[in-house]
Amino acid sequence: MKIVALGANLPSRFGTPPQTLYAALKAMAEKGIWPAQISRVWKTAPVPFDPDQPWFYNAVAAVETSKTAHELLMTLLQIEEEFGRVRTVPNAPRLLDLDLIVYDDEIIANGPELIVPHPRMDTRAFVLMPMTDLLDDDWVHPQNGRALKDMIAGIPKDQQAEPVDGGWDE
Repeated sequence: MKIVALGANLPSRFGTPPQTLYAALKAMAEKGIWPAQISRVWKTAPVPFDPDQPWFYNAVAAVETSKTAHELLMTLLQIEEEFGRVRTVPNAPRLLDLDLIVYDDEIIANGPELIVPHPRMDTRAFVLMPMTDLLDDDWVHPQNGRALKDMIAGIPKDQQAEPVDGGWDE
């Protein structure tokens, strides 16, 4: 299973952050990355928490593709750029963020550019909570061997996440 995380906390030319996430899913499909399962939209606090920054809207998608992990990552970065993302400072607000979280059961460490599983996924509510929509609680992280339910139990208390009713329509 290949999992891509989607996030946004600024409006874009596509509309609200959830509308931007939906447009990103369509862009992925046009580039040979087909969403097979999609989580609900979740509203999550920025990490690290910043009361002056808008909350994020997040989702994850299990995708099907013939692309290698590196090709998949490069395509996700290309989509971010096409959507207008400009990287400034770490943890800045953003129009769109696409991260390769898991690529089957592979463990890949090709420098800072490509690390799979994503090195911070196991401590991030904005990734783990949407993953509960797609995976069993007993799903195991390919590298650290921890079950999804155990990673969720260890989410730092300052990371808040809640599903958004009708989130794809916001």
